[in-house]
Amino acid sequence: MTNTFLFCRSLYALLLLGPLCFGQYRFAIEDASKKYNAEITVEECQADACRNKADIILFSKSGGKLQTLASGDFVMYFDKEVKASNTNIITLTHGMVHDDPVVFGDFNFDGTEDVAIRNGSGGNYGSASFDVYVFNSTKKQFVLSKELTEIASSYQGMFEVDPKRKRLTTYARSGASLHYTYKYQVIPNKGLDLVYEKIGDLSEEPPKVTIREKINNKWVIKKSSQY
Repeated sequence: MTNTFLFCRSLYALLLLGPLCFGQYRFAIEDASKKYNAEITVEECQADACRNKADIILFSKSGGKLQTLASGDFVMYFDKEVKASNTNIITLTHGMVHDDPVVFGDFNFDGTEDVAIRNGSGGNYGSASFDVYVFNSTKKQFVLSKELTEIASSYQGMFEVDPKRKRLTTYARSGASLHYTYKYQVIPNKGLDLVYEKIGDLSEEPPKVTIREKINNKWVIKKSSQY
């Protein structure tokens, strides 16, 4: 009877402590944003990568907790072997992580920083996919953008940001020979507008390149062999 009681009590303790002992790996990001720091808590880590469910807590630079965002399929690859710890917080510095899993930037060009969180590898040919949150000045918090999440999850990784032209650039490919470039214009209070498309067919020499660009709200098509 005593042995059974001790076993049950030990099992109950393990159930309570299990997430803490086996799944709470913590990392800090302090140099990716001018306004925010981030703390990542992820379930599963090895020497070369962390993955699975994760919470990303955003802090002000003064240390105040602002908001917690969740990823159901967080992925973070290390450039160098890292000894992940479930007792200490490891600060991630530039060069430690391959393909940043948390990306800050003004993605909708409204003058405030937004944030993208790695959520799996659902992009083109298994590339990184991201949930994109834009800062809502009225609500004073980050809210999910379905349009930005779609283009950050359907192509090859996180989109590139052109603040001068207020455009977002994405890439894709089909097989080894077909390469695509897409550019979206961000229109305030309306959303995204596809304004440029480049298709390069490298299966022949010289390559065949077709460019479609929206000029004065009309599509202009150009063809060349210059990739």
